[in-house]
Amino acid sequence: MAVQAASASELSATHELVDDKASRIVEAMRASVAARGIAGSTFDHVARAAGVSRGLLHYYFGTKERLLVEVVRRECDLRNERLEHAIAGAGSGEQVLDALVRSFEDFLGDGPAMPVMFHEMLTLAQRNEEIASELAELGRRTRLHLAQALRAKREAGVLELRDDPEPVAAFLFVLADGIMVRRLSEPEFDITPLMDHAVAAARALLS
Repeated sequence: MAVQAASASELSATHELVDDKASRIVEAMRASVAARGIAGSTFDHVARAAGVSRGLLHYYFGTKERLLVEVVRRECDLRNERLEHAIAGAGSGEQVLDALVRSFEDFLGDGPAMPVMFHEMLTLAQRNEEIASELAELGRRTRLHLAQALRAKREAGVLELRDDPEPVAAFLFVLADGIMVRRLSEPEFDITPLMDHAVAAARALLS
């Protein structure tokens, strides 16, 4: 009897990758994108790296685009966890700001592969409603995750926010997105002054 591939709704409903093979596939694609970029990360490459058959990739994810969404989700989850841990240990507004800056610098320091993938996925979302819906939900979750961390620090008396946590979190991501685009479009451009201004703007909201 033929094995039926998981539908898009089923994949969306099970973001937790409880199956070890599915997790290995996502990690293999993540490593492949970092090494080869999106275009060079074929199902054949990923299947070999994950130690599974090419057919299993189709079974779990259906298309390369859906697998890339899972990679983006995994990347966001990992960075959210690191940022949450860093903010949790902050004892002042300046330490919260430092944790945010270090998280962003780590992201840029990992190289262009992941930022490029994020933007390629956003381009794909303009003509693919399923991908657009997935990325919108992922963006909302990431923004709320930071907002909750900021709210907890405000309630603990560690910092004072100039606005509600959600718009503050959204603005911080807007600052980061703008600098990331400038870095991608002009790799030789010195973003140090931009970072200084972004930190000053963030400090004004967090104090």
